[in-house]
Amino acid sequence: MYYINMKSAWAIREITDEVIKTSKQLGVENIIHYGGPGMKKHYNPPVETFDAYKNIVSKLKSEGLNLVGVESGFFIDPYYWDVVTGGPKRDELIEDLISQIRDMARAGVPILGYTWMPLGPIRSEPKRIRGDASGTAFDIKSNNIELAGKNNIKIEHTDSFPIKNVSHLTKEILWENLEYWIKAVTPVAEEEGIRLGIHPDDPPVDELGGVPRIMTNFDAFKRLIEIYPSDHNAIEFCQGTFSEMDEDIYEMIEYFASRNKVLYVHFRNVSDPTPNKFHEEFINTGYVDMVKAMKIYKDAGYQGCFMDDHCPDIYNDEEFPGNLGGYRSRIFAQGYIQALLDSIK
Repeated sequence: MYYINMKSAWAIREITDEVIKTSKQLGVENIIHYGGPGMKKHYNPPVETFDAYKNIVSKLKSEGLNLVGVESGFFIDPYYWDVVTGGPKRDELIEDLISQIRDMARAGVPILGYTWMPLGPIRSEPKRIRGDASGTAFDIKSNNIELAGKNNIKIEHTDSFPIKNVSHLTKEILWENLEYWIKAVTPVAEEEGIRLGIHPDDPPVDELGGVPRIMTNFDAFKRLIEIYPSDHNAIEFCQGTFSEMDEDIYEMIEYFASRNKVLYVHFRNVSDPTPNKFHEEFINTGYVDMVKAMKIYKDAGYQGCFMDDHCPDIYNDEEFPGNLGGYRSRIFAQGYIQALLDSIK
């Protein structure tokens, strides 16, 4: 495999000298890169060509680091919504995405993680947590539900609501379109040697803004992996989102890890198992027993990476070019992950 046993990783927007030096000094040898189709509006410079992927793979390798995979959100980009909704450009867009997936694979990218949620991650007002740090939160009854990210869009504002004419969408239509996509792209992934995985809908509620969501529970992911049984049709296992599904997180970890369906893990913790209301916590203060969880991954035979994810905002922190959370917050989570990994060897 491209990594051995279980290791820590982190998600990075741009591969800079700062990122490389910090990664090497902290022993974070595995990198998940935010890029790929649909991400150019969020990250600059965009990474959407063979040469761009090849440069990242080669640069990291020359520094003794490893590219675990590319994490993309292309179905959050309106350009690709016809794939999700079954619009007139669906086949054309699928061919475009297949071409880009071939480029990734041939450049040496082993994994592509993506979503099937057109609205993307959704949050409401942040929550004050330990020591007055700030964690993202979701309350379905809030009047301030927004698309997560730097350019927040309140979904109740019709002028800025990103998806138009959604009245025809049903869960079964979304499932039909997902099956069409999986059956088209998985044989290509097998041929090219790249593994693909879907991130759960965050939050895992049935509907938001009139748009149904389907990747929201244990049964949905069981159904997903049976659409096209293959190691190349798998899961970008966001443990935080799975922990919000009001189901047994430990059972879900064991089920998918033992079937080689977990590509890599977003190793974060949340306050409650309820999808309608929760907030994100420090990695060691949520309701999930992270030691128990990591032991389950190991016992299930998982060989992959655990990345810090959605780290809280803490006092006087400095921005780090990756996931939520600054230097101090992410380094705290990294130290915790690495200590857990050492403790179960």
